[in-house]
Amino acid sequence: MEKEILQLGNPRLYEISRPVERTELSQMSSLIQDLHDTLLAFRKQFHAGRAIAAPQIGIQKRILYMNIDKEVVFINPVLSFSDEAMMEVLDDCMSFPNLLVKVMRHKRCRIDYLDLEWKECSMELAGDLSELLQHEYDHLDGILATMRAINNQAFFIKR
Repeated sequence: MEKEILQLGNPRLYEISRPVERTELSQMSSLIQDLHDTLLAFRKQFHAGRAIAAPQIGIQKRILYMNIDKEVVFINPVLSFSDEAMMEVLDDCMSFPNLLVKVMRHKRCRIDYLDLEWKECSMELAGDLSELLQHEYDHLDGILATMRAINNQAFFIKR
């Protein structure tokens, strides 16, 4: 079911999410469906959106949902970086759909996570997918792109 996306300024967006416990797996299917439906509805309205974090729909759990070529669910993800190479990007967000923020992100990252069968998985990402997962991961720690702006002139309205 499509859920309301919390918008910039909502205090729940700044909370740190709790890990998912294995005993909660049976409850995940409805949450994943909500994330899926919400992402697709956003995509239909704004012609953008590749991933969403559970906190964006008010669920303070460490879950990311990505839907590009296929669906990927990241449970209790952990990000790491193999080097310090950075890139400057204009970051957008479903929680502030008409705003772009200039931020610095790592060019490459690794994400370790559990899947829906509680199996350990990992993914190496570069470029725009690295930026995407760093952005979504930040939501799990209550960090928004606005908090990572490179300076106080790094904000742009989408037209």
